Order: sequence, then C-alpha cells, then structure tokens
Amino acid sequence: MSRDERQRVRGVMLCHFVASLAALGMPPFFAILLSEEFASTQLHLVGWLYVLPTVFSALAAPWWGRFADRYGARRSLIRAQVGLALGFLMASQAGSVGGFALALAVQGLLGGTFAASNTWLAGELEGERLARALTAMQASARAALVVAPILFGYLIGGISPLTLYAWLALLPLAAAALVATFPAHGPAREAAKAADSASGDTRRGPSDAGETVPPGLLLWLQFGFSFACVVTYPYFIADLQGRFTELSTVTLATLFSLPHLVYLALSAPLGKALGRYCPRRTLTLAFAAMALACWAQYGLDGNGWQSQAGMWLARLAMGLAMTAAFVALHRLMSGASRQRAGRLFGRLDAAAKWAGVAAGLGAGVLASRFGLASPLLASAWVLAALGLSLAPSLTRPLISPSQRKRT
Repeated sequence: MSRDERQRVRGVMLCHFVASLAALGMPPFFAILLSEEFASTQLHLVGWLYVLPTVFSALAAPWWGRFADRYGARRSLIRAQVGLALGFLMASQAGSVGGFALALAVQGLLGGTFAASNTWLAGELEGERLARALTAMQASARAALVVAPILFGYLIGGISPLTLYAWLALLPLAAAALVATFPAHGPAREAAKAADSASGDTRRGPSDAGETVPPGLLLWLQFGFSFACVVTYPYFIADLQGRFTELSTVTLATLFSLPHLVYLALSAPLGKALGRYCPRRTLTLAFAAMALACWAQYGLDGNGWQSQAGMWLARLAMGLAMTAAFVALHRLMSGASRQRAGRLFGRLDAAAKWAGVAAGLGAGVLASRFGLASPLLASAWVLAALGLSLAPSLTRPLISPSQRKRT
C-alpha cells in the first residue's frame, strides 16, 4: 500500500470517528435534553428516542448499499456524512420532542457512515489488509463510545444540548469535505491484482484472507453476535449495584467499559496473531469463551473479594473473546466482499442495527421478568447457538481454495 493510500484509509477511519462522536455520545444525555430543552417529564421517551435512529438506519441500510454499488463508494460516503450533518442541524433547531424525534429519524435514514466507510475500504483493500481495516473501524467506534460521553458531559455544563448539536454538525461536514478529495475509484485492489497476475502469484487471493461462509450464515453471525453484545449493556450497572453493593459507581463504570478497553488495546495485535488461523475455528472458540464469561458473570454474587475478583476476570475474558470474535468475523467479511461490497455491508449493517433494536427491547423484557442479571444468561445462550451454527462448517478442509489448487 502506497503512502497516499495509507493516508486515505486513515482519513476514512478518522472521519468515521468524528461522525460517531455525536451519534454515539449524545444519546446518554437525552434525559437532560428532554428536561432542559423541552421541559418534558416523560423520561420513558428516552428509550424510544434511543432506538429511533437505529430503526431507520436498519431500514435504509440495504438501499444505501445498492446505491454505493451503483454510484460508487466515495459518493455514498459523502452522502452519509452530509446526511448525518443534516440530522444534527435539524436536531439543533427542534422546538418540540416531536421535532427532535424527526431529526433523529433523518439521522438514521440518511446516515449510515459505518457501512459506507466499510464499503469504501472494500474498494481500496483486500484480503488481510481489509480484515484488519474492518477491525480498526470497530476500534474507532468503540473509542468514540469511550471518549464522547466524557467530553460531552463536560461541554453540556457550559452550553445547551441543542446548541451542541449545531456545533457537532460541523464534524461530518468536515469529514465529507475530506472524503471529496479522494479519487473516485480506489486503485489499490486493482493494482494488487494486476501485479499478482503479472508475476503469476495467486497466493494473495481474497480466499486466503478468510474462508467464506454462505451469505445467510454470515448475516446470522452478524445479527446474533451483535445481539449477544448489546443485550448485556442496558442493565449491567444496575445489576451490579444490587449484587456488589460495596463497589463505587466509578468502579462499576470501569467494569462496564473493560471489554471495550480490551478491544482498543488488543484488536491490532490479535488481528496479526490470528491471521494465520482458520477464522471459522477461531470464531467458534471465541463464541464459546465469551459464552462462558457471560455465564460466569451471571452466576457471581457480591459476597467477598473472590466474587469481585471473579467479575474482573470474567469481564477481561469477555473482552478478549469479543476481540477475537470480531477479528475472525471481519476475516469472513473480507472473504465475502469481492463483489457488490456495498450490498454486502449494507445488509450486514442492517442486521447489526436490527440486532441492537431487538437486544434493547429483549433486555427490558428479560430484566422485568427474570431479574437484572438475566440478559447475561441470554447472551451466553445466543453465543452457544452461534457456535453450534458454525460447527458443521468445521468439518470442511481448513485450507483455502488457492491452497488446494497448489496441492
């Protein structure tokens, strides 16, 4: 990869990070926004506002994927950034809860920067480079999830939430301006293929990056894994407050963030270390390890330092398993993105979004009927089901098609 190509890839990741700041960082402050900006006491609306952009993004993602395949990934990425900025500007001008809800719907309908960024990367990279770039994209989203609440919590102390939305609209507009300077068609993949063809080297074909699985199975893996992760979020701190009464709020928040911090620290080195192993086998083992970690968290109580140490170890193990699962899943995605990348990543993004909606609603039902810890058990069962769905594919040869040709 040339220096210019590396700079463009890093630029896309930076653009996704700044766009994610507002999209991921403002929802935790919706309760403050409703009370201060609209004098509303209907705090039950926070949950609905939280999932509204996700629902509309899930509905629009497949269509925007086809748009990218037809008109180009760069145009699709610019469109997504401008659409996000429009949603933020509408939010800043909202005069009622209904107007703010409309702005969030526009944000979801016209946004979709994650899928658009992945589609652009698929046009520039292939094989292991694409798989590692997809892993880095997840890191940028998780970094935004860690940084944004702290930053916005500080800023909201000085300016109103709606005014902050107006300023935040400048971030995706700046990102769109940067992407507009990129070439219309990424040359990296075609240049690499031409060089390989000229030299007669077929060892770096797409199938060497990660073995493919049927599209339906890939969508199920994306949906199920996203559900298993998100279903543990809403009630985790409230659950631990009841079980571990001696832990401070800061400690509980740190436990919540620990798997994401592990991903930020280890996703790059694990991506390199796991690159030579079968992604299907890695994913199966990662699902099993993460299921055991969730089951362990479900079974621990707050009596004694042993249980507290066990919770720290379980969260650490969950972060390691989650990171390994993302690395393997991204390798499977890179192997499937050789044609119609926009359609593929649009469908994958829609699957993840619908999983988030189902997980949020499911966590509420489970917590109300079976206790605040039950989402952890549900996550373990879903992860076990995902591992079982991969088991039949493990009977296939663990070498790629190009390797079979050489033998």
